[in-house]
This record gives sequence, structure tokens and C-alpha cells, in this order.
Amino acid sequence: MKTKSLGFIGGGRVTKILLQAFANSKAEFKSISVYDTNPEVSEALKNQFPFIVTADSALEIAKQKIVFIALHPPVIMETLEKIQNDVSQSAIVISLAPKISIEKIGARLNGLTTIARIIPNATSYINKGYNPVCFKREFPENERQSVLKMLRLLGNTFEVAENKLEGYAIMSAMLPTYFWFQWQELQTIGIQIGLSEKECRDSIYETLVASLNLMYKSGLNESQVIDLIPVKPIVEYEDQIKDCFKTKLLPLFEKIKP
Repeated sequence: MKTKSLGFIGGGRVTKILLQAFANSKAEFKSISVYDTNPEVSEALKNQFPFIVTADSALEIAKQKIVFIALHPPVIMETLEKIQNDVSQSAIVISLAPKISIEKIGARLNGLTTIARIIPNATSYINKGYNPVCFKREFPENERQSVLKMLRLLGNTFEVAENKLEGYAIMSAMLPTYFWFQWQELQTIGIQIGLSEKECRDSIYETLVASLNLMYKSGLNESQVIDLIPVKPIVEYEDQIKDCFKTKLLPLFEKIKP
């Protein structure tokens, strides 16, 4: 992949995640350039990833072979407007955001056919992402395979219909945030009741991995799995937790879908 020059418009969290994944896998590119409107963000990325080039404008990034749009949805269209005449018709544009469709991106980029969208995951930071990707229908097959090869450095990368991307944003990309704080609190409680921090971390990690395998790979149905543990200390709060998921996640999906 040394012949490919990459560019990121936006230097926030998702760019850092992808850069770390590429660094972990020792991927080699012709160059990797990043532009962010905040110079401090660009400088921090440069300190963490000395191999990148910090650009002075989005127009510089637009001239790269593969252009990642690493921006929040509200500013994507105006950014595409600014760079539309600088993006080559041989370039590949990959959006990392929900809501803005391939059709809208293509219309703003003079009918560019080589457009893809991916919903990246934080777990790509350790090359364990679960990343759905969609390509514009006219995307040439040989270039599609080349892009997939690159994106698979992030972890499990698979093609889906575009109308499923926002669903994966809720069910995969944001999913860890529903649980991380709970694991932290359980660790705190574990230390209070006499376990060391390492013992807590090991216990939580090993039991969670095994529990996921039990639920989804044991051949038991959900009721049979749940019935294996008779004591359920927080069962009276389950309806409240379920209601929280419904009242927060369903409206969020409506907000981020195209």
C-alpha cells in the first residue's frame, strides 16, 4: 500500500483510532496527512504519530488518493463544498460519519463514484473493530478490494447495505459506552470487598468474555442461559435499565439516520 497517500480532514478521536490501528499493524503508505481546524489538535496527533504530516488546509488533504472525512455530520456538507474542485475524480473518499449519505456526498463532489462510508469502532484502536462499510454502487471492484484490504487492518470489516449503517452505530460503535462505566463501578466495589485491583480486572474480564460466549455460542436460548444463575441481585432494576435503553437509543437512532 506504499503507493497510497492518505488524508484525514478532521483530527479528532476517530482519526486517532485509525492512525493507532495502522501503526499497530505496521502498515506502510506513501504518506498520511491530517488537517484539523484546531492547530493544537494537529500538533497533539503529530506528537503521538510522528509519521504523519500536518496540513495547513482541507484543500491539501483533498488532493490525496484516499480522503477520509473525519468530521461531525453538521459540518460535512459545507466542507465538501469547499474541497469539491480539489478532489480528483480518481480519488477515493471515505466518510467516517453517520447521517450523511453516499448520494449526498457524491452530489457535492461532482458525481464522484469512488465513495464509501464506514462506521468505525473504538475497538479498532487495538485492531479489534467491528466495522460495517458500504460502497457506492459504481465503485470499481478492483479498488473496492484494495480499500477493504486496508480497512480490515482495523479489525472485522464487512459490507452492509447503507441503510443499516446507523443501526450499527447504535449497536456496535456506541455499545461499549453502555457498559464501560458499569465495569468501572464493579471494580470499585470489588476493591471495597477485599479483592485487589488486578483480581477485580481479571475477574470482570474473564467472566464477561465467558458470559458472552455462553449467551451467544452455547446453543442455549436466552431463557436457559439466564436460568443458570438463581440469584439476581439487581433484578428489580432491570425494567428501569431497559427503559433507559429504549428512551435514549431509539430517539438517538432517529436523530442520526439520513
